[in-house]
Amino acid sequence: MAIDFSASRLSYEKDELIEKNIGNTPYPLLQKWMDDATSEQIGEAYAFSLATCGADMRPSVRTLLMREINLIEDDNIQMIFYTNYDSDKGQDLADNPFAEALFFWHTLERQVRASGQVVRLSHDKSESYYHSRPKDSQLAAWVSRPQSGVVDSREVMQSDFIKLSEQFGEHVPKPEFWGGYCLMVDKIEFWQGRANRMHDRIVYRKDDNGWQMMRLLP
Repeated sequence: MAIDFSASRLSYEKDELIEKNIGNTPYPLLQKWMDDATSEQIGEAYAFSLATCGADMRPSVRTLLMREINLIEDDNIQMIFYTNYDSDKGQDLADNPFAEALFFWHTLERQVRASGQVVRLSHDKSESYYHSRPKDSQLAAWVSRPQSGVVDSREVMQSDFIKLSEQFGEHVPKPEFWGGYCLMVDKIEFWQGRANRMHDRIVYRKDDNGWQMMRLLP
């Protein structure tokens, strides 16, 4: 028995990615592609896959929601997301503070990979974002302790949710084990699908002299 996709094929022909049409720094192109994905109404266009690797040297990947992408001084790019610090990804980042984020927008035949060092956000910034979330989402953060931990049943989760709601009332404090991370991008690759698997791949790398742009073979 097998799940066989060997005969499945798609031809990518929607767009192109040519050096003369893009800038010497990556943020304007990233902003355009994000705007395009949002305009296309591709579900949660800001959803991304986060790849980490901890002390056990076993890579792991999961889907999260990006909350901010900021351009700061010297054309640096910061990507902001939030999670449980005690989760598997939190443990990975404590052991090895480097990660890669991947956005894939299949209807646009585009992909973006961004990698770099990851640092925790300040307590105040995490606190501010936490209290901007719906109350039920705030309570869910408390239920997931530890995130990815084994639970006997969904009924146990629902019971904990009700108890926490009664305990906290209208003001749900931010758990100490929950907060934000900042991915400080030093490499970002833009992939545009093309016909015959002759895809366009443009990568920007950040060094002491700024961003360096180059084309990669497909």
